[in-house]
Amino acid sequence: METQAEDQPVHDTTAKTESRWHSYVGNRIPWYVRLIWLLFWVYAVYYTIAYLFPALQIEIVSPP
Repeated sequence: METQAEDQPVHDTTAKTESRWHSYVGNRIPWYVRLIWLLFWVYAVYYTIAYLFPALQIEIVSPP
């Protein structure tokens, strides 16, 4: 089963001929994936404020 693109050498093909092998389609990110990312960033900010900053203050003032 030969096609038009296979009949021609690579350097002689046109963009239109080659386009049948490439389909660049973007997909929307599902809402639940967006929700997971949102929850991750909310937790990351909470963790930084609640645990990391206080621990850094203690470590900077009196290092081990």
